Amino acid sequence: MILHYDIIVIGGGHAGCEAAAAAARLGSRTLLLTMDMAKFASMSCNPAVGGVAKGQIVREIDALGGKMGIITDRTSIQFRMLNRSKGAAMWSPRAQCDKEAFSAAWRHTLENTTNLYLWQDSVVELVFDMSAEKPRVQGVKTKMGMEFSCEKVILTAGTFLGGLMHVGSSSAEGGRAGDQASQGLTEQLRALGFEVGRMKTGTPARLDARTINFEILEPQYGDEKPSKFSFSSETESVKEQLPCFLVYTSKEVHDILRTGFDRSPLFNGTIHGIGPRYCPSIEDKLRTFADKEEHQLFLEPEGRHTNEYYLNGFSSSLPWEVQWEALHKIEGFEDLHIYRPGYAIEYDYFPPTQLHHSLETKQVEGLYFAGQVNGTTGYEEAAAQGLMAGINAHRSRKGEEPIVLNRDEAYIGVLIDDLVTKGVDEPYRMFTSRAEYRILLRQDNADARLTPLGYEIGLISRKRFGEFTKKNRNVESLISFAQGQSVKIAEINDYLISVGSEPLTQGKKLADLLMRNGVTFEGVRAVLPKLEKFIIKEEINNEEIEEAEIRIKYRGYIEREKQIAEKLHRLEEISIPEGFDFMAMNSLTIEARQKLSRIRPQTIGQASRIPGVSPADVNVLLIKFGR
Repeated sequence: MILHYDIIVIGGGHAGCEAAAAAARLGSRTLLLTMDMAKFASMSCNPAVGGVAKGQIVREIDALGGKMGIITDRTSIQFRMLNRSKGAAMWSPRAQCDKEAFSAAWRHTLENTTNLYLWQDSVVELVFDMSAEKPRVQGVKTKMGMEFSCEKVILTAGTFLGGLMHVGSSSAEGGRAGDQASQGLTEQLRALGFEVGRMKTGTPARLDARTINFEILEPQYGDEKPSKFSFSSETESVKEQLPCFLVYTSKEVHDILRTGFDRSPLFNGTIHGIGPRYCPSIEDKLRTFADKEEHQLFLEPEGRHTNEYYLNGFSSSLPWEVQWEALHKIEGFEDLHIYRPGYAIEYDYFPPTQLHHSLETKQVEGLYFAGQVNGTTGYEEAAAQGLMAGINAHRSRKGEEPIVLNRDEAYIGVLIDDLVTKGVDEPYRMFTSRAEYRILLRQDNADARLTPLGYEIGLISRKRFGEFTKKNRNVESLISFAQGQSVKIAEINDYLISVGSEPLTQGKKLADLLMRNGVTFEGVRAVLPKLEKFIIKEEINNEEIEEAEIRIKYRGYIEREKQIAEKLHRLEEISIPEGFDFMAMNSLTIEARQKLSRIRPQTIGQASRIPGVSPADVNVLLIKFGR
């Protein structure tokens, strides 16, 4: 029995699985501790991966060498590219997954990862070396009496720390339905000086498909030509997609729900945690949008071989009988049976301004936080943090510099910088609007942005890097062809008229034509034999054609954002000495001194993004540190 490991990961959710897999694959002997080995990366809420901005994060995880994209592709039952009608920066992939298959695929991956060991147990105490100026983590103690030593610990306990579930006036300890809460770690870390808060999230009732009248519901199908998440050739797009369905509440449903408001733990003071603004419960919706007489809901299958359905948009902690009565008034649900009611869950989190950008805590050396313990919500945000924590914990023990992604490099960089620099006042969810450089951070070019880094640090194989190089070469080749290929009036005018574009009066380069709205490679190749022959000869696939088209159409916007990013990089290059006394700088505002002293930014760029630090304060710092 091995009792000493390089890295110990606490928690087998999305953050923990990515952290453990990355650290082990990089060469650290890693132990993943989880309460239930049948629930790795469990989809405790909706059985889907991706969505607006979240889909971009998953493609970035995949581009760096993480596993979420690959496992999603292998277990998808529906795929949709959201926001196709908008600009390419807004396109976001989303996949409905088979919930049980997703966890099983993660277990298979973990059990077959070299250097990775599993132990089913609950951690009740961290072990520290208190002899140095700053405490240093040394190991963990478990509920079963085991003690494991290590150099680094990554805490990814999700909603389990102090977890408390609520349904009406009933409450019970637990991290999710059917699982115990984790006790002891919060109290220990609070005693060490960590700030602790409470957040809450919720989930809807699960429904029995045998009792739903699908014939009168509105189906929502996947894409006719589905794509996939992973850039790797080892996965394929989903076959035999299953539909989701749209259903709607009504005034009658709302009236029934309101009868339980006096017993709602959200409204009567029972729940003290802060809930997610962008994923509100149905009772929150009724109070916030009191004038609306219906709300759209999404009925989603939880797998290929189960009758269990998830009612997205109907999260609730109202008494079960109120939920049950209201659900029966939804069209198609008249004979409904539910497997379990919706519930809310409160849990502990640690404000993430207590972290470095590496996700190592400032108070304890060798201790990393990732996932919902940092105040985030969502599988994708958690997995991204887990991946980066796993990478950086490994690099730290090897004496290497941490990997910190910039805001113009990845949504993951935006996510972590927002957490560490700005903190959270509600469960953090990623949106495209949080990124200043959306046109640079598209889902289609995540591999171009991050795969070279994944290869450099050791998570991308030589074979896959070769595939990436070939794809890049094909994209560049197609762009060069379009820039050099002249198109004659007779060849193209009928097509231009058919898509509502002005006909040519003289010949033009193909790249110039592609700048027009409605003109696409797919349309042009049908009328331009030279283009079709080139695509076939060079073996250019549809994904490569799409990326080339986006780069041609948005070339001006891309170049402008790159220039803006380069200017702001100058602030990131001006460092602030560790331990600098901001309180002694009387030329800063009091608020700026307090915020800078608490967050301890490492660069002026980071300081400039702290709420409460004004442009005038930034100028003072520039004069002090280096313009």
